[in-house]
Amino acid sequence: MAGYPTHWDFDDVFDAVDRGCGDFIMDLRGIMADLVPGAVLMIASRDAGAPVEIPAWCRLTGHALLDAQPPFYLVRKRDNT
Repeated sequence: MAGYPTHWDFDDVFDAVDRGCGDFIMDLRGIMADLVPGAVLMIASRDAGAPVEIPAWCRLTGHALLDAQPPFYLVRKRDNT
């Protein structure tokens, strides 16, 4: 995937392509469920709402938004899931 911040270190990638909020959040929930606690996921989302939706989702779910350089987001899975 071209264009992501090359200094980021992550365990897996979720390319949401142009999925809208509903589909995107459901897919993201499933992907995070499969990761081990503490794993870092790099998300690529070109959805216009992603700069607001991804940080809000992280706050609601307890996952940590480590960095955001839209359309790329770096999220660490919470330890207690």
